[in-house]
Amino acid sequence: MRLTQYSDFALRVLIYLATIPNNDELVRIDDIAKSYGISKNHLTKVIHQLSKLKVVDSARGKNGGIRLAMHPKNINVGNIVRQTEPDFFVVACFADEPAQDDLMTDNLMTNDLRKIKTLDLSVGQPAMSCVISPACHLKQVFAEATKAFLQVLDSYTLADIISNADELRHCLSLYDG
Repeated sequence: MRLTQYSDFALRVLIYLATIPNNDELVRIDDIAKSYGISKNHLTKVIHQLSKLKVVDSARGKNGGIRLAMHPKNINVGNIVRQTEPDFFVVACFADEPAQDDLMTDNLMTNDLRKIKTLDLSVGQPAMSCVISPACHLKQVFAEATKAFLQVLDSYTLADIISNADELRHCLSLYDG
């Protein structure tokens, strides 16, 4: 399974905010973008969603910025990934099959309204159904694998991810004082 760049950036933003020496300090998006060498425009969209999810507080204006809205131990990695991924369609047949719905009913995917159609990336058209889909057991294997993937993510918080905060601060050029 591969996460989108959007989810990657969301997790990076949270790591950055969780490792700054003064948790109450407002951080500029420019500083995060510069530390990671990524687009400010992309980060702005990600931060907007994190703010809507109430994971990040934001303040506009000259002295504005962002900071974590809650303690890192209260930010579950699995929940963040569910909220930032458009879907978990590991294979094209998940888009139309109950196996995907099973993941949602198990509370493993709370963001079911953001499902998008699976696209055949080579031509930009909706993926064609597989001829063996009605009899295929492979999709159940992928459904179980996705469920296990999300269960592992659910077992971690942002606090777990930043247990090496000093090393992360060094890598991000964040220092006390």
